[in-house]
Amino acid sequence: MAGPTLALYRRYRPESFADVIGQEHVTDPLRQALRTGRVNHAYLFSGPRGCGKTTSARILARCLNCAGPDGTAQGPTDTPCGVCPSCVELARGGPGSLDVVEIDAASHGGVDDARELRERATFAPARDRYKVFVVDEAHMVSPQGFNALLKLVEEPPEHVMFVFATTEPDKVLGTIRSRTHHYPFHLVPPEALLRYLETLCEAEGVPVGKGVLPLVVRAGGGSVRDSLSVLDQLIAGADDGGVDYERAISLLGYTHASLLDDVVDALAAGDGGSVFRVVDRVVESGHDPRRFVEDLLERLRDLVVVRAVGEGARAVLRAVPDDQLTRMRRQADSLGAAELSRAADVANAALTEMVGATSPRLHLELLCARLLLPVADAGERGLGARLDRLERRLGVPATGPAGVRLAPAPAA
Repeated sequence: MAGPTLALYRRYRPESFADVIGQEHVTDPLRQALRTGRVNHAYLFSGPRGCGKTTSARILARCLNCAGPDGTAQGPTDTPCGVCPSCVELARGGPGSLDVVEIDAASHGGVDDARELRERATFAPARDRYKVFVVDEAHMVSPQGFNALLKLVEEPPEHVMFVFATTEPDKVLGTIRSRTHHYPFHLVPPEALLRYLETLCEAEGVPVGKGVLPLVVRAGGGSVRDSLSVLDQLIAGADDGGVDYERAISLLGYTHASLLDDVVDALAAGDGGSVFRVVDRVVESGHDPRRFVEDLLERLRDLVVVRAVGEGARAVLRAVPDDQLTRMRRQADSLGAAELSRAADVANAALTEMVGATSPRLHLELLCARLLLPVADAGERGLGARLDRLERRLGVPATGPAGVRLAPAPAA
């Protein structure tokens, strides 16, 4: 009986700084410090989960202790050789090194744990150049634990290095934080993450349907690990044809693009019957009305962007497939700037009202009614939306790309 397969985020864990995506603001200075020999004795890596903090700490440890392919390297390197004993032990799937100690502060953050670490730091490395302590979830170390480590972090032995990794740097004791080089990690931009996932799917030999990877990027929220976990789940349930859009939409719970197209087209045409038929389809298919409103709000946001920047929309909406962007340009042209802006505001207000609502369908239907009846809005937003509709009916060329009404040409 075959055992469980290794998760994608473990199989493709970077082994050098060159493999880390979306964190060049961190990896480039670290590599330069390694090249010039200006390595600090303590580092603080902070940022959202799944963006490469612990992985980068392991890579830094490999760089510090790499002995080179022939075992004669005299100092740290910015490019681990991958074949020396230290590199092999710290590689993905490796057994780990005696001289690189990873500590989970969530379960070992007390003062007694800190004192034990302090005692272990007094011993020289068993084989490598440095003894590296990687303290994960460093914000979970108690104040007493940090105080017990303070002197060691301030004046460590020459062979000791510290790397603290945390999602909440403000909770790390200020006296510890001030003695480290702090590198903040960021969420990975959608375009870079999309390219990475495309490369990974090619390496796995798994066909992926059009529009699937943008959904994965959205579900991952900029976290590489979360995105790979989502993709891993989709691949695990895929048949011989690969991962198709319909299954991905169903599994991830997002609204099908065709539903959003239908409701936007119906709103543009003022066709209330079609709008409420979409509501029926949403409810009958088991979709969460609140998720539908979230997805509709995102579509309206995208249409506002398309309307505002015109042909430059591709540079902003990088993860949107070309055919969908073409449809969105047509939809943005069929709705005025004021009407789009009002629709987005109304959808956002409805989303807030639906929190904890006992009848989400009722709120969804009320939202659709408000979108169809700008006359009920006596404010400036309603007036602008009514003016947009009137201009469409009269065939007046509406607005420029930034929503500025075009002045008529001067008389000859």
